[in-house]
Amino acid sequence: EVQLVESGGGLVQAGGSLRLSCAASGFNFDDYTIGWFRQAPGKEREGVGISCISNVDDRTYYADSVKGRFTVTNDHAKNTVYLEMTSLKPQDTAVYYCVKNSGGPNPTNWYFASWGQGTQVIVSS
Repeated sequence: EVQLVESGGGLVQAGGSLRLSCAASGFNFDDYTIGWFRQAPGKEREGVGISCISNVDDRTYYADSVKGRFTVTNDHAKNTVYLEMTSLKPQDTAVYYCVKNSGGPNPTNWYFASWGQGTQVIVSS
């Protein structure tokens, strides 16, 4: 059974940094796609960083809204995926989720079905 547990959220001032963690279990950590999504009240859910790990290559995709500020990293020894967030803005305030792809590796076949419980990030101005 896939399990994803996020942590690291909190309150931070604009311009600050946070690192979110996603402790993962229940699947092969040598070949997976995990995304960080966020949802703010009244807004649509947004994928901010998608990490694709395979035996062929590793790729990461970022939303334009966070490109250059957010970085997804992977610690295979700890089965943990991180979302490093810098230069935070009030509009980054949201609940952040770690989600595993249950579809194929091609982006056209992604199906993010396994969600963690989320961690709240609040950025004050």
